[in-house]
Amino acid sequence: MYYTVYHAPIGALYILEKDDAIIEVMFDDEPFLAKKQASKLKEKETSVLQEAKKQLDEYFKGERQVFDLPLKQTGTLFQEQVWEALSAIPYGESKSYGDIAETIGNPKAVRAIGQANRRNAIPIFIPCHRVIGKDRSLTGYAGTKTDMKAILLELEGIPFVQK
Repeated sequence: MYYTVYHAPIGALYILEKDDAIIEVMFDDEPFLAKKQASKLKEKETSVLQEAKKQLDEYFKGERQVFDLPLKQTGTLFQEQVWEALSAIPYGESKSYGDIAETIGNPKAVRAIGQANRRNAIPIFIPCHRVIGKDRSLTGYAGTKTDMKAILLELEGIPFVQK
């Protein structure tokens, strides 16, 4: 496994690659360092990681709305359905947790949608930041990082309410 560090307006992003696919994007130093030590990650500018950084540059400059990268994460069938629904939310638009539950045909799974959203290991590329409360309020992002979520939503021109 390889990684690179991308310095974004929301802070350092640690982008991990395995078998020519992006498998994880991490925001926090401590979990990244623990993972690095435990899994023997190597820093390397592979072609996939270079392309990820290039596309992130374009995204943060407002020049890219759709990412075109090999992504791979595994989860339960339910989680994978949620992540697929997240990937279908267009740039500049948002959905509520209830909307995602409806999309996957499980309208009572609103809480479970939140948990699957939280387990998305590839944020930004799989745009879990585009899921907000039904009342347009910010809800958790990567745990408690609603400040990062706000920056991403503002970048995309998505209206929200900060409580």
